[in-house]
Amino acid sequence: VQLQASGGGLVQAGNSLRLSCVLSGPTFGRFAMSWFRRAPGLEREFVAGISRGGRVSDYADSVKGRFTIYRDDAKSTVLLQMFDLKPEDTAVYYCAADDTISGVVQRSRSAYDYWGQGTLVTVSS
Repeated sequence: VQLQASGGGLVQAGNSLRLSCVLSGPTFGRFAMSWFRRAPGLEREFVAGISRGGRVSDYADSVKGRFTIYRDDAKSTVLLQMFDLKPEDTAVYYCAADDTISGVVQRSRSAYDYWGQGTLVTVSS
C-alpha cells in the first residue's frame, strides 16, 4: 500500500486549500482514512477522519466547521477541503489508512497501518 498526498502550499490567512491523498494497492474501500498534521515543535495530531463507507466523519475541535473530509472510493482518494485557514494551521499534513472492519474513525496514530509522505501547508498572516 502506498499513499501519495498532494495539494499543500503557501496561502494567506482566510483562504482555502484542498489536500488530496491517493491510495495505491488493495481495495480502498476497506480502509478508514484520516489526516494528521505536525506543526513545528509539536507532535503529530489528528485533524479529520472518515470511516470506511463514509458514514462517519470526525474532526478535531480546532478545525471543526472549517475543514471537510470526504472520500471518492472510485478514485481511491481522500480529500481534505480546508476553508478559512489560520496561521496555526501551518503544518505538514499526512494522510493515513486504517485497515479495519469497523465503521469508526480512530484518533490514535497507532491505529493506522499506512502513512503518506506529508504535504506542507503554510498559512501566512
